[in-house]
Amino acid sequence: MDDRKHVQRAYDEITESYAEYRTAGGNERERLEGFLDRLSETARVLDAGCGHGAPILARLASETEAIGVEFSRGQVESATENAPTASLLQGDMISLPVRDGTVDAVTAFHSLIHVPLDHHQRVLDEFARVLRPAGYLLFTEGTEAWQGENPDWLDSGVEMQWEIAGPTATERQLRAAGFSVLDKWTVESGLTDDEAMFTLFLARLATDST
Repeated sequence: MDDRKHVQRAYDEITESYAEYRTAGGNERERLEGFLDRLSETARVLDAGCGHGAPILARLASETEAIGVEFSRGQVESATENAPTASLLQGDMISLPVRDGTVDAVTAFHSLIHVPLDHHQRVLDEFARVLRPAGYLLFTEGTEAWQGENPDWLDSGVEMQWEIAGPTATERQLRAAGFSVLDKWTVESGLTDDEAMFTLFLARLATDST
């Protein structure tokens, strides 16, 4: 993926059509609820790559102090309507606009897969940086390594690109960032017209992340 801005522009262009397709699959929703059960009522949760704010950020905001970070301006504008009680920031997962050690948990559903492969470790390091010691991370990766694009994603006429590291490389990168993998599951894509499956990781930062 030579042009990092390509994905950003693509999500700007498909803001409305993406909202029509995005759902929370049955087991994806179930895992999110289990994740919320681990958190206190005062937890501060960052949703990295929050998209248009539904369904993940809106659900987080109903139970926690939620922050959404998204680099597409169009998606941020939609998220302000779909998750009005969440704090919204426009920014990149590669360099999160969040201070060190200030959140209790991070979620990243279907967002890391759009980041260039040579930046995946940096993103996981960023998650570790913003988390408090022993903080939780819940995020999706592909079930196998793959890179590619779709020139007409969601029948929008807009090209979308993906760079997927796969579970093995991702587990290695998690350990390098200071995380332990607590569990992982296979979940639906979260898009109504897509039968693709993804790996959902639950990880926890070391008690002493230094």
